[in-house]
Amino acid sequence: MGDPVGIGPEIIVKALADAQVYRVCRPLVLGDFPALERARLALSPALTIHLAEQPETGRYKAGTMDLMPLSQLKPKDLAYGRPTQASGKAMVSYILKAIDLALARQVAGLVTGPISKLSMNLSGYRYPGHTELLAEKTGTPEVAMMLAGEDFRVVLATIHCALAEVPGRLSTEGLFRLFDLTCKALDRDFGLVGAPLAVAALNPHAGEGGMFGREEEEIIIPAIKEARGAGLPVDGPFPADTLFWRHRQGEFAAVVCMYHDQGLIPLKLLHFMDGVNVTLGLPIIRTSVDHGTAYDLAGTGQAVPDSLKAAIKMAAEMATRRFGGTG
Repeated sequence: MGDPVGIGPEIIVKALADAQVYRVCRPLVLGDFPALERARLALSPALTIHLAEQPETGRYKAGTMDLMPLSQLKPKDLAYGRPTQASGKAMVSYILKAIDLALARQVAGLVTGPISKLSMNLSGYRYPGHTELLAEKTGTPEVAMMLAGEDFRVVLATIHCALAEVPGRLSTEGLFRLFDLTCKALDRDFGLVGAPLAVAALNPHAGEGGMFGREEEEIIIPAIKEARGAGLPVDGPFPADTLFWRHRQGEFAAVVCMYHDQGLIPLKLLHFMDGVNVTLGLPIIRTSVDHGTAYDLAGTGQAVPDSLKAAIKMAAEMATRRFGGTG
C-alpha cells in the first residue's frame, strides 16, 4: 500500500475500482484497513473490501478489494501528510510481507505504492528507499533501476548523486554488469529476446574523440566491447541529443543512461502520468509507481492512479512471461 498517510490508499481505491485491472491479474492489497476504508468511503463507496488472511482466500473479482490487513492504525497515526513512527513501521511491514510472499511463490510479483524515506527512518529502517530494502531482503548483490513507459525504457547507471560525482562512479566493469543485467531482463521479463540495447554517451557528441571528455574512450566504449564479446546486443555510445528520438522510433529496446536526469527527463516528458519504476536483478518481480507520496494531495481525492495501473499491468505481463498463465 505504501505510506498510509500519503496518496497510496487513494490511488489503490481508484485503480481497483476499474474492472480492467481484474482482466490482467488478481490483485491482493497488503496494507491498513482504516486507511483504505477511509479512502473507499470518500472515493468509491460502491467498492467493497474483503479481508483475506492469505492469498488463497481472496475473491479476486471486480467490485471487491481483497485486503490482507497487516495494520490497524489509530486516527492519530493517519493524519494526511504527517507520518509517525507507527505509520512508518506499518509501511515497512507491508513491504517485508510482500517480499516473503513473493519469495515463497505465494504471489507472482509485487507492486509497491509510494513510500516516505522520512517515515522509513522514523520507524528504525535506515534505507534510502524501496530498492535497497528489496535487495537486502532478497539477498541480491546487484540491482538496477529501470523507468518505463509502454515502449520507452531507460536504465540508470548512476542514480542519486551530484552531477559532479557521476564520472567517478562509472567503471567499465560496472557498466558491463549493468548491460548484462539489462539484457537478461529484456529477454525474460519483456519478451524482447535479442533486442538491441543502446548506451547513451556521458559527454556532448559522445566526447568527440576525447575533445569534450575521455569517459567514452576510457570507460564506456571498453564496456560495450566487452559486452559484445560476451554476445550481448549492446550498441553505442550515442550522443544523448539524438538517441532518445531514435529509441522513440523503435530502434532500441531500452537505453542505458549515465545519470539520473539524462534518463528521467525524456521518460517523464513522454510518461509523466503513467511511468513505471522496475527493479532489475531481483529474484522476484517488482514494479512501482513512478511518483512519491504527494502529501500535499493526500486526502483531496485528486491523486491520479495511472502510474499504479500501469505498474500493475506491467507486473502482470512480467509474471505471465516468467510463470505462464495469467498474472
